[in-house]
Parts: sequence; structure tokens; C-alpha cells
Amino acid sequence: MNPAASPLRRALGHRAFRSFFAARTISQWGDTFNAVALVILVYRITGSGLKVAGMVGFEIAPVLLLGFVAGTVVDRLPRMRVMITADLGRALIAAALAVFHTDLAFVYGAALSLSAFTVFFNPAASSTMPAFVGGDEVVAANSAIWSAAVISQIALAPAAGALVAFGGAGPAFIINAASFVASAALLSRIPAPAAPRAAGYSFKWRTDIGAGLAAVRQNRFLGTLAAVQALAALSAGGTSALLVVLAERHLHVGAARFGLLLGAIGVGAGFGPLLLQRFVTNIGRRGWLFGPYLLRGVVDLILASIANFPVALGSLAAYGIGTSTGNVAYHAVIQTTVDDTIRGRVFVFYDMVWQASRLASIALGGVLADQLGITSVYYIGGALLLVAGFLGLIRSDPLTRPLEEKLS
Repeated sequence: MNPAASPLRRALGHRAFRSFFAARTISQWGDTFNAVALVILVYRITGSGLKVAGMVGFEIAPVLLLGFVAGTVVDRLPRMRVMITADLGRALIAAALAVFHTDLAFVYGAALSLSAFTVFFNPAASSTMPAFVGGDEVVAANSAIWSAAVISQIALAPAAGALVAFGGAGPAFIINAASFVASAALLSRIPAPAAPRAAGYSFKWRTDIGAGLAAVRQNRFLGTLAAVQALAALSAGGTSALLVVLAERHLHVGAARFGLLLGAIGVGAGFGPLLLQRFVTNIGRRGWLFGPYLLRGVVDLILASIANFPVALGSLAAYGIGTSTGNVAYHAVIQTTVDDTIRGRVFVFYDMVWQASRLASIALGGVLADQLGITSVYYIGGALLLVAGFLGLIRSDPLTRPLEEKLS
């Protein structure tokens, strides 16, 4: 492998990572068809926007109910096996959904089950990925996965909508099932990486869960990051869900131009990681991790203050850049600094913090929008993101050595 090549080229030069990258990307293709089909299907069956929004609850509930169990399983069992099992389980559910999607109760149950398997898959994938690339290639590898996911969503969402409109939801769910089978097949070709030192089949649930929580509680950086994640989710849940309200009441644009706003976020989110992996060599600098929160906070304040469509379009592109670069930096920092024996539990803990705060934000945002106006939601959201960013910059320790050393 050419050492002078870019980190992305070197990452893609690893056969195991290429298979892993392909599996994640193909699975994302199926997820896009599934997400679009579910929204359209539930609205067709019920005619209720509230019941469509209720799908968020079925996405979040398994994270909160199964998170600690999933984190322990990911740190105790072979992670490749966990991912393959989750893929095959999701494939069966998606295939059943293609047949029984006229039953609303089954649709909700399937959405819940798909999310439950994803709770196990995601931390296993995030924890395992560093084993497939070199240490200086982690940022580039995360950037490639994130950009591929965003670009897939932008490119395939219109196709998914057209497929459901002309062929019904069934074919979209079949595509999703096939994507999970393909993902499992690709993952099965990857040699299993070395298991974490603490891996094994003997579970001590209370001890294992407690160890993961203690790691976060006892370390200044991890504890600060948890607070930052909670504040950011309290902002992003409401502002993201209510962007359509901002477009209508504040920007005074219709459905077509609202679609452009979403497209601007997507373009920024796809472009951001490419910039990050191109120019960033030291992901341990706190500015790369917490600076994106400040960028997103400023964008929310601009959106609330200026009712101008071109300004909103450019601002949301910047928001997408901040979201994607922050996400890549977050994953890379955890992957390269948290001990492999507890990494799955740490990832799950942050996901639980994010989803719980996001759920609260959606509920509170709706109330505030009706009582105080939509701009109040964005002013408060911007302020929360600014507090989150400054908190991270001020309170977190410099990441000069692995966190497992600091915990010892």
C-alpha cells in the first residue's frame, strides 16, 4: 500500500474495510426505501400526521429499553456475529412487512422490531470498524461511510417515493430485505477481528452495565461529552422536526421550496466529511469535535432572525456540514480513545442520551411553537447548541492519550 496515498485511498485499500463499507452502503440503500415507504404507507392507512409522527416513538423506544443490554452484548460476544444476526433478523422482518403491510398494527410492530435489531447492529459496527483500517485512516473511513449514506439518501429517496407511488410499499420493503441479506453476506466474508479482552459468553449484567456507566462518570471528557450530547439533542430534535413549520410560517415557502431546504442540508452533510478527511490530521483537537455545535447554533439563530429563503438555503447547507463533520469526529474520537472492552457500552450510552433528549425536544418544541411561535424554538435551539459547544471546549481535557490510560 502506498504510504503517500490519501488516508481515504489507504482505507479503501484494506479488503476488510471495502467489504464493510459496501455492506453499510447497501444496507443504507434499503433503509432509504424502507423509511420513505413507511411514512407514505402509514399516512395512506391512517390519514393522520400525528400517527405518522408516532413512528418516531417506535424508533426511539428500543434504544431506551434495550440499550444497556445491547452494549453489553456487543462488548461480550463476537461483534461480526452480532452484526450478521441483526442483518438477518431485519431481513426477515422486512420480508414479512412486504406481505402484511396492510395491517397497521403489524406495520408498527415491524418498525419497532427493525429498530430493536438496529440497536444491536449500530454499536457493534461502530466499535468494530477501527479494526479494519490503520489508526490514521479512521477519520477517512468514517467520512466515507457517512458521505455514502447521505448521498444514497439524497439520490434514492425520490426513486423510493416514485416506486411506492406506482408500485405500492411492498416492493420497497423487498428491496430493504434484500439489502440486509447482501450486507450479511458481505460481512460474513470479513475475517473476524480479535475480540476485546473482556469478551466472553459469561454475562454479569449488573457488573457489565455498571462498568460502562462508571467509565463515563469517572472520566471528565466522557462525562462532558454526555452533557454536550444531551444539550445538542434537546436542540436538534425540535428544530429538525419543526423545519417544515419554520418554512411555512417564517420563510413563507411551499412544499417545493421546502424540499430544497432539505436538499441543502443533505448536500452539506455529504460534502462535510470529504472536507474533514481531506484536511484534518489530528481529530483529537477539541475544536473539530465541539466546533460543529457552535456552527449549528449560529445557523439556528440566523434562521430565526432572517426570513430570507436564499440565506436559509445557505445556512442549512452549513448546518449539514456541521452535523456531518461533528458526527464523524465523534465516532472517530470514541473509536480511537475508548478501550475496546467497553466501547460498545459507551456508544450505546451516548445513543440513549441522544434519543431520550431528542424525544423530549420534539414534545417541548411542538408546545413552544404553538405558544410562543416557531422562531422561539430556533432561538432556544441555537442557544442550547452554543452552550453545548462552549461547554465541550472549556470542560473537556485535551485528547493527547487514550482514555483507557486516563481511567487506569
